[in-house]
Amino acid sequence: MLNAPVAVEVFSALAHELRLEILGLLLVQVPDGMPAGRIRSTLACSGSTLTFHLHCLEEAGLVRAHRQATSIIYTAVPEALTGVVDFLMKDCCGGRPELCDTSAASESKNCGGTGCR
Repeated sequence: MLNAPVAVEVFSALAHELRLEILGLLLVQVPDGMPAGRIRSTLACSGSTLTFHLHCLEEAGLVRAHRQATSIIYTAVPEALTGVVDFLMKDCCGGRPELCDTSAASESKNCGGTGCR
């Protein structure tokens, strides 16, 4: 379970449109990941801008990088997102998260439709 300072770091990393796009792109590529050059060309951003934002996501634990030959491959870390959801849901439904169904299909049947899903 994340603690508040780590959660703030993750939320800060997610609080930028390009970083959300990068993460979304990499989530589709799990588990293989994607080379930095392909991320850059897909999102049409400069190399320095991409490096800055990838570093931010990596520092927050949302992305991992490894070298493969001459490329750096970036991979999303889905379990980091699970940790964020768990952090947010820990007090859901009066501290009984088992009552909270997070699926969109059952959005109105739990917690009396009070926003807790």
